[in-house]
Amino acid sequence: MRIAVLIAASALVAGCSAVPAGKPGPTQLTPITPSHSAGAATSTPGTARSSASPTTRPSSAAAPAAGVPVAEAIAWVEAGPPADDADFRVALRGGTTTPLGDDTAFTTPSGTSCMTDGRRAAGGLACLVNLVNPPPQPPDVYGAWKGGWVDFDGSSVRIGSAHGDPGRFAAGQGSPLPVGSSVSFGDFRCRTDATTLVCVNYARKTGVRYSDDGIDTYGCARQSPTPAGIGEQYAC
Repeated sequence: MRIAVLIAASALVAGCSAVPAGKPGPTQLTPITPSHSAGAATSTPGTARSSASPTTRPSSAAAPAAGVPVAEAIAWVEAGPPADDADFRVALRGGTTTPLGDDTAFTTPSGTSCMTDGRRAAGGLACLVNLVNPPPQPPDVYGAWKGGWVDFDGSSVRIGSAHGDPGRFAAGQGSPLPVGSSVSFGDFRCRTDATTLVCVNYARKTGVRYSDDGIDTYGCARQSPTPAGIGEQYAC
């Protein structure tokens, strides 16, 4: 009887171990490491770059270079979403806020401070720029020389002039103009990036590029004879 049980058990084990024809074998538990070529086949170089790199803004997000046609400068300025003009109708000095009426004042991230002055006959926009290499004071000019004072009235750009007092900046500076935003006033519109301000004048189709590295013009303005008391002048 015991011999019969052992024979039956042996037959059962043999039956479980046999693999019937046409059936898959046991599952392989050893992990398969994909080859380099297989990995490359599942992801093309272009796909890998687009999935790994975040969406970037076009190069036009940076201020246009000096010397480009004025139309490009205007297009770049107009591409900046307009900020609320009311935010730039006051000047700030310490904790004091001074309303400017119809005048506009703003400050860029790089520290350029600009303000209009409708009381002056010439009007226009004056900006104080931290120029690395401002025009030197002419020998016939006395008083407080501001080499980084830049006047832009649409038809001319004057860099460097004498100012015995802060003038229009006596009330302080304007509110910060956010990077990429633009502000409009009269015939002017300005936009800034992190280091450069560009202002254009629609009436004369001209523009100015302000940065600490220097002042450049767009449109018809060319370097011209310098009036007394001015460091450099560009005019149409």
